Formats: sequence, C-alpha cells, structure tokens
Amino acid sequence: MQSTTVLNYISNVVQNMPTDWLKLTTHRLDIYNEELAKTEFLEQFENLYNANNFQTDVLSELPTAYDYIRLGHPLSSVLEWVLGKIYNTHPSNVISFSSKTTPILAVLRKNLLTHRNTRIVYTNQLPSCFDLDTVREVYNYKFDVEQINNQEELSEFDGTTILVSEKENVCDFSISSKVDFYINTHTSLGSILLVNGAQNESYVSEIQHVRRRETIAMTPSNTAIALQQLTEQTSNNNSFDTAQNKTKVFDAIKEITKSNSKAVVGSSGLSIQYAIVMGLIDHSLEVHPNKAIKIVVPPNCYGGTNDQARRVAACLDNVEVMDLPVDGENNMVQSVNIVLDKIAQEDAVPYIIAEIPTNPRVEVPDLIHLKEVLSASRTTPSGNNAIEPVFILDQTFCPNVNFLGDNEILSSVKTIAYVSGSKFPSGGKCTAGFCVANQKAASLMNKIEKHIQLCDNEATELQLELLAEQLPSMVQRIDDAYKNTRSFVNYIEEVLPTAKINFVSEELAAQGFTPSVFSLDLPTKGDSEEEREAYKRALNLKLINLMITKIPNESKYCVSYGQLKGCYWTIPATSTQGTTKEGDKDYIARVAISPDLDLDLHKKVFLEFVESI
Repeated sequence: MQSTTVLNYISNVVQNMPTDWLKLTTHRLDIYNEELAKTEFLEQFENLYNANNFQTDVLSELPTAYDYIRLGHPLSSVLEWVLGKIYNTHPSNVISFSSKTTPILAVLRKNLLTHRNTRIVYTNQLPSCFDLDTVREVYNYKFDVEQINNQEELSEFDGTTILVSEKENVCDFSISSKVDFYINTHTSLGSILLVNGAQNESYVSEIQHVRRRETIAMTPSNTAIALQQLTEQTSNNNSFDTAQNKTKVFDAIKEITKSNSKAVVGSSGLSIQYAIVMGLIDHSLEVHPNKAIKIVVPPNCYGGTNDQARRVAACLDNVEVMDLPVDGENNMVQSVNIVLDKIAQEDAVPYIIAEIPTNPRVEVPDLIHLKEVLSASRTTPSGNNAIEPVFILDQTFCPNVNFLGDNEILSSVKTIAYVSGSKFPSGGKCTAGFCVANQKAASLMNKIEKHIQLCDNEATELQLELLAEQLPSMVQRIDDAYKNTRSFVNYIEEVLPTAKINFVSEELAAQGFTPSVFSLDLPTKGDSEEEREAYKRALNLKLINLMITKIPNESKYCVSYGQLKGCYWTIPATSTQGTTKEGDKDYIARVAISPDLDLDLHKKVFLEFVESI
C-alpha cells in the first residue's frame, strides 16, 4: 500500500517539478547548507509527502540537495528517497551514478584501504568498458569475478559481494542477504547502487565521496527518465544526433585550443581530471616502471583538485602529492623550480597540476620564465637526465588562451590542458568538461581516453548537444563578459579605493588573458588580527546579501562562472575550497560576471554598500 502511495506522489512531483531541477548545474548558496545538504532537503520533502503537497512553487523553495550535480541534486535525491521507501532502507543507502563502472570502483577503493576481500558477481555481463586487468594493475584494486544465473547460486564468501546487473528497469532490485551491494546499470541512464544491510552502511559516505570527486550523479535529465519509468509515465526520451554533435564539439575545441591532439570530453571537470591523472599513472607504469610518481598541486586551489589528487595517492604506494604554493606571497615559477629540482633528486616522475589564472586570486605567472623552468634540464643523483614533467593546466578561467598551438608559449613543454564545462564551454547549461594536449604530449591522450572510458565518465548525449550549441559562441561570450568585468572592477577601484582587487592587469588582458572573475578583499578594521578578520568576513556577507536582495533576477549567491546571464558571488573558503586545509582557505568575495547583465544597476547597488560602511 505504501509503495502505491509513494509512487502516486512521486508521479505528481515529476509532473510539477521546478524547471531548475532539470536545468541548474551548480548549487545556490542562499539555500545550501553543506553540513545538512541532503538531510535538510529530504526532511522537508518528506513533510511535503506527508501533506501530499506537490505544488511547483512549494517544491522550488526546498533547500538545495547536495551540490549540482556531482554529489547529487534534487531529482537524484528524490529518486534515492523513493527507492529507499520501496525497498525499506534509508535513502542514503541508495546512490545513483551517471557512470556504470564508478560505483564498482567506489566499493573496491574502500575495501583496498580496509584490506577486505571483494567478489564481483554478475548475471548477464559486466559493463564492456570495465577493463579488469587495468583496474587491478593501475588502480591497485583486488577482487574476484564470478558469473551466476541467479542469486541462489551464491556461495559463502569471506568479504564483500557486489552484484552487477544490466537492467532495462534500472530501479528494479531483488534483495538477498547474500549480497552486500547491488549495482543496476542501464545502457544510457547510468547506474544505481543499493547498500544492503546495516553492516555495510559505513561505506555510504565514502561511496558518495567518490561520486563527488571522480564522477557525477545520474544527471537530472536521466534521473527524470528513471523516475518516469518507475512511475510508468511516458518518458521524454530525447533523440540526439550524437555523431553530428561530437563532430561539432571536437571541431570547436580544435578551433579554440589550436591543438591537433585527440580531444576527450567527460561528464565533468573532475571526471576529466581523474582520467588525466589515472591515464598518466598508467603511462608511467609502462614507461617508467618502479619509479615514484609525484603529483604536484597548489594547496589552495579548487578543493576538488586538491582532494582528488590526495585520494589517488592514498590508493597507490608509489604515488605522493607535493604542495606547490602559487599565489599571494608565493611565486609559481620559483615554486615549480624548487619542486622539480627536488623530484629530480629523487629520480621520480613529475606531474604538475596548476590553474592559470590562479583561483581565486586570478594571478598569471611570468609565462616565459615558467616555460624555462619547466623545460630546464635536470639530472638525477646518478648523473642521468631527470624525467621531464607533464604540465596539467586547468585553464577554466581563460579557456580562450592559446597555450598549446605550435610555437605558443608552452609548445616546448609536455602540456595537457583541461576546462570545466559548466563554465564558459556550456554557458552553465551542463557540467561536461574537455581536455586536449600540445604536440609534445599528444601521445598521452590515448591513455586519458582509455581511463575516461573505463570509468564510464564520457559526456552524455545531452551534454554533447549542449556543448555543440554553446562552444561556437564561447570566445565572443568571454570577450563580452571581460568587458563588463573590467568596467565593474574600474568602478569599484574608483568608489572603494581601499579594497584590494585581484584581477588581471590591462597588459595581461592585451595578451589574451580576459577572465570575467575577480576577487575582492574588502577593507577592514579592528584592534587585533582576529577582530579585523571577523569584520571582513561579516562585510563579505553584507555585500553579497545586499547584491542578491536588491538584484534578485541577476545577482546570485552561487558557485558559478561563465553563465550566459547574471552575476555570481561566492566566498571560496566556504564553497569551492570546502576540503582545503583551513590555513590555505581564502575568505574573500569572488565575483563572476556574465556577458549579459544590468551593469549600471550592479554599480548603483555597490555604491549603496560603500556608503553604508
């Protein structure tokens, strides 16, 4: 009886859901409490269920569920909630993925770290991309594989049993005490993992963290289809001309980046980054066997980058993360030189991940000196040539800058560049990201493609269509947004000269560095460092609250950049740097400007703020 009631309610929710539930790609901080991200949403959603209230305006007022869309979103949370009701388990024990293989990898990772045996059983077939040898040799995961006809055949096993089933109805589970984790896969929707038994609930947070750092949740559009199937509604299965969309996307990437290498398009920026790192590790195991691998990462960069690198190193004895201080009082070029000299002394393999411009302080290093330091010959203690570095460039803030073309600044350095697609490439319409290489690193792209496919993290058909629509206009949008940003920055300097603004100089802009994001270090006061810091943090929030209150249609408190319209405000320390060490966090306001906004109104409201302090 309860299942019927629940399904009837969900059917109404799907028909009345807010458009944002399908469209948003990043979370709204004004209704987002990270500590309560999913529980708060589901508690209030459960109240609506009990009241049989599914009105669109009420649903739209629910707090943000998790974060868009890696760790989850309203529709994935609703899907997991309803399956929890149907199968009599807590909704946190149901976890959806856009990928068919990453949930398997998530359980294997946990068991590697806890030294627990794993058995993967399947009824029809494992996902074709799940390369067993590579998972064992490169990811270091240990497991047995067994095909069965049905669950009754399962013997006792000292460890964890994962049952993988490809199903047309991805929500259909048949539960047995012999299985610890059920993973239902669907050809086009992704997969759903069900954690079976209280003894396995300790895995939940770790599985969710894999979803957050190395892949994404089942996308909103695909989750909507799964919910429509579950409630026996006609699903809005869109037909895509994927071959044509791929051609458009790859042509646009080639035109923008001036790279002739293979391009790889993934479901998110972190999906791409994970494929890059695992692909390079795979390459190193082949070309530099028994050598230590050093992943060099700025300690204050985007929290996902930092966290992911350390998560990879935790699983592999020969991989270590090294810090690269890059901005503020630190000089990226000097830091790169110091760290590469140290790695040469250890005769190790250097992979450097860095953002240009840096985030959130929007700094660009001396590129000529950076090239010289990256290209410099170094020797090992035995007198051999040190292994040359691979420079992994996150150019999300300036995807229009040509780093990779022949005779360009980094053409002599093995360089792979990647971009988060939720920013300018898609105009905020999807999360898909892409990467390419220069000529020196082009051969590495085959390994990266191998791992994006193994993790089943390639862009979905809808993501490719959105990129095909938006990429051709990206360079013009970047130019228009930069002009708005420069005008706003100049105005702030005029009316609040005591503020410190982190933005590119006119000279750097003339070289092509035209980001549309800047950070604002507001003036402060107080008798102690603690008082001054507290005053500044309160002032940040006062400014943001004023802007989003006075200009609600355009100014948003949101982790975003590169959208088609509006202005986005955030504080990196409490958003994008969520997992960064406290001492490396930036408690400043980060402002992202789009090509389309009422700039005069934003200036007017900012002046109100200045006059109030």
